[in-house]
Amino acid sequence: MASGETAAKQLFGAKPNGSQQQPAPIGSYAKGCVAGAVQLPETGATWQAMRLSRNRNWGHPETIDFIEKLSRFAARQRGWDGLYIGDISQPRGGPMLSGHRSHQIGLDVDIWMLPPDQLDLNSRQREDLSSISMRRANGAFVNNSWTPQHHALLRAAAKDKRVARIFVFPGAKVQMCKDETGDRRWLRKIRPWWGHHYHFHVRLKCPKGARGCTNQAAPPKGDGCGAAQTWVDDILNPPPPKPVDPNAPKPKPRRDYTLSDLPKQCASVLQSN
Repeated sequence: MASGETAAKQLFGAKPNGSQQQPAPIGSYAKGCVAGAVQLPETGATWQAMRLSRNRNWGHPETIDFIEKLSRFAARQRGWDGLYIGDISQPRGGPMLSGHRSHQIGLDVDIWMLPPDQLDLNSRQREDLSSISMRRANGAFVNNSWTPQHHALLRAAAKDKRVARIFVFPGAKVQMCKDETGDRRWLRKIRPWWGHHYHFHVRLKCPKGARGCTNQAAPPKGDGCGAAQTWVDDILNPPPPKPVDPNAPKPKPRRDYTLSDLPKQCASVLQSN
């Protein structure tokens, strides 16, 4: 970032509301913005948005519809009243002031692993309540908090045609591979990734007609169970570290994006009323 340039995260993080534009995800999940984002209501019949102080309960209308639909499914599961919803995007997307590198175009959403048993939390309670971890052995296995309802919820999310992939810790993917006895095609969308044991991260495809939106490459063919098992094996028996090349150049520190790094349409998103 050149001297005097403002980091894009400061510009987008300062916007309290969505832009008055037609809804459109612009750019890629980790380098873009969102026009005409819709705010997920703080409370619905089958969900609550958490951590309201972050003002990250904004997304493309398809994302909001997906959340509402999945929450109704969750409310039909034993022990679940619905869903606790974590971060979606900032009001105009873009790089966030803290945390995620993705969640920039209104098509990502974090969903808590904690089964809600109360959907009338006040704003203070939503700041203080924490989700629960599902992992043991550094993510190689699920723990005793994992239930068939978690499996059913992730399966329902993955079977939604709008979903591109779902990130969850490796042990959960392996457990789902072991437990699934029906159609296994949806397992392709469940992708192991570090963290993601307090929540799972759903990423939607670019909506039809969203020309300025860049999809992530599709997951590899197959159910991905073998690759997830390899990941778990490496957690349990870490491979030896790769030798360090003394002549390799030092990695450059990651710099903050500026507005000029983002798609040019993001300037109009910022400037819109």
